[in-house]
Order: sequence, then structure tokens, then C-alpha cells
Amino acid sequence: MLSLFVFLIILSILVLVHELGHFLMAKKAGIKVEEFGLGYPPRIFGKKIGETIYSLNWIPFGGFVRLYGEELQAAKKSKLAKRAFWAKSKKARTAVITAGVVGNFFLAVVCFSAVYSASGIPTITNQVKIVGIAKNSPAAKAGLRQGDIVLAVGRQPVENLKHFIKLVGAKKGRPVKLLVKRQNTGVLTLFVTPRKNPPQGEGALGVVISSMEMKKYPFWQMPFRSAVEGFKEAIGWGMLIFNSLTKMLANLAMKGIVPKDVSGPLGIFQVTAGVAHQGILAILQLMGVLSVNLAILNILPFPALDGGRLVFIAYEAITRRRPRPSIEHWVNLAGMAILLSLIILVTVNDIERLVGVSALSARFRAFWPF
Repeated sequence: MLSLFVFLIILSILVLVHELGHFLMAKKAGIKVEEFGLGYPPRIFGKKIGETIYSLNWIPFGGFVRLYGEELQAAKKSKLAKRAFWAKSKKARTAVITAGVVGNFFLAVVCFSAVYSASGIPTITNQVKIVGIAKNSPAAKAGLRQGDIVLAVGRQPVENLKHFIKLVGAKKGRPVKLLVKRQNTGVLTLFVTPRKNPPQGEGALGVVISSMEMKKYPFWQMPFRSAVEGFKEAIGWGMLIFNSLTKMLANLAMKGIVPKDVSGPLGIFQVTAGVAHQGILAILQLMGVLSVNLAILNILPFPALDGGRLVFIAYEAITRRRPRPSIEHWVNLAGMAILLSLIILVTVNDIERLVGVSALSARFRAFWPF
């Protein structure tokens, strides 16, 4: 029940922020907003404030904004034609369309920034920290633990990650002494024998090491540093998601298959169930990733999406004439049908691979398997 509640809350916030972006920019552009709704119809009740109806609807997630004059033919026949969406300049319409995407990107930055404010700023140090240990590896047998910091290999003090890798690589097949610092214990001496031929995906010791430290700065610096890191992570996720979507569409078009690592609504719910019990930071991290995903998806130049509507504006700018409303209507309708079909395909894919959810790793850190 908690997972379903968190899923609906996250989805509602993502859609509401997107629609709020359209709403605010439309108001600024002087476009008449006929309705701003919480949830989806049928309507429970609505109240008209000024010229806009603010409604509460029965389907309890998401929201929508209804702009006056989105249909060109209807706008031409009205006395309020000047305030219709299609009566505005190409620049104004572009701003209204992209405002939803900007809103989702901004939400992602806020979510990531909040996580960094609480957990600290990832800072590169010269320390070599053990962040993962493979089962039955030399490191596990030697007694190394996650969180240990390697101070020296033999008699050589460790300077950085590359230096550590070089020192261990020179000792393959031979026992070597490691000097490690362990929290609440102090400095320990452990003996380990690096492997000459480790299994695929593992290094000589069977550990994952990192030079990243989650550092807390003075309170007056944290908001600014967190915002910078949040922006960088949103950009990083955006690039990753864009590449994944491009790959998915290419495989779908060329091979007729949906990649197994692509999730639909059911897959998103499954991931939500995995993080719902991990606390507010995990939920915020997931919300940030999904918000970036929604932004990237909507900006794609595909009919029925915001990016598809931008294509028609670009056509108008190039040809210097309006696209025929009927053509745009049917193109968007066809696009919606294709999108719904894709959602169904991906959902079927989700059902076929319901084997549990691995923990969400949402930080861009420099990890070295060794």
C-alpha cells in the first residue's frame, strides 16, 4: 500500500509540475487558460477564479491545463481570438510548449540538490576507499570491509587510486601487507594475495574502490554547492536517458524489439516499491531521475509530445505559413496511438521480467573495480 501511495504521489508531482510550467508561461504570454485541473476527469468540482476554472478530478494523480485556442479553427471564430494560443507569436508558443520540460528539469535539480544537501557533496580526495567487496575474493578472505581506507601497500604509502592499482598489480600472485584505516577500530594490518587471473568483472583483489567522499561544507555554502551538483547530475541523467531512448527507438525501428532494460509504468512502480522503504532521500533521488526522464521524453520531436508540437512551429517558421489544423490533429492522434502501443509493449516486457528490483544507484561516482 505504501508503494502504491508513493508511486501515485511521485507521478502526480511530476505531471503537475509539467502542467504548471505550461500554465504559468501561458499566463505570462497573455493566453487565456480555460482550466487547470488536479487529477484527470471526470470532475469532482471546479471553481472559476477570474477566467480560469480550477478543478479537482476523480482520477487521483497528475493534472492538466486547457489553453484557449489550441485549435486554430476554433480560435479564428471567437471574439477572444487575440488571446488564443495560436494567435500568439512563434516565440511565445515555443516558450509555452517548452515550459513544461523546463519545469521537470528544474524539479529534478531541486530533488538532487536536496539529496546532496543532506548526504554531502561528492568530493575527490587522494584516499582509496573500499566501497564494495566480491564474495570469496582475496579481499574478503583477508578480512577487508566496506568503508576501509587503504593507507599503504607493503612499505609504500598509497598516494591515489592509480598508485594503489600500480602497487597491487606489481604484487600479483604474492602475499602483500595492507595497512588500512577502519572506522571505530583504527589502523589495521591485513595480508592478501592478489590474483593473477581474476574472474571477469573483478580485479586482482576483488574490491571496488573510490576516491569520492561525501563532504559536508559550512551551512552557508551547502545550498550553492548542492545546487551545482544537482544541476550536473540532472544533465548527466539527461544524457544517459536520451542515449537510452535513442537506442530503444533504433532497436524498435530496425529489429522490432523492445530492449529488456527499458521499463514502462509497471517497471516504474516496481522500482518505486524498491525505494519506498529506504527513506525520503531515496524517494527524492528517484523522483529526480523520473522528472529528467519525463523532460527528455517530452522534448523528443514525436507527434503528440511537446517536441512534436515544436516541429509544427519550426515548419511554420521555415515555410512562412501555418500548418493545416486537420493535418496536425491527425498527426498528433496517430502519434498518441503509437505512444500507447509502445507503452503496452514495454508493459508486457515488464511483466515478462518481474524478477525483483535492484537498489537504485543514482550517483555519478568514479568507481574502479579492482
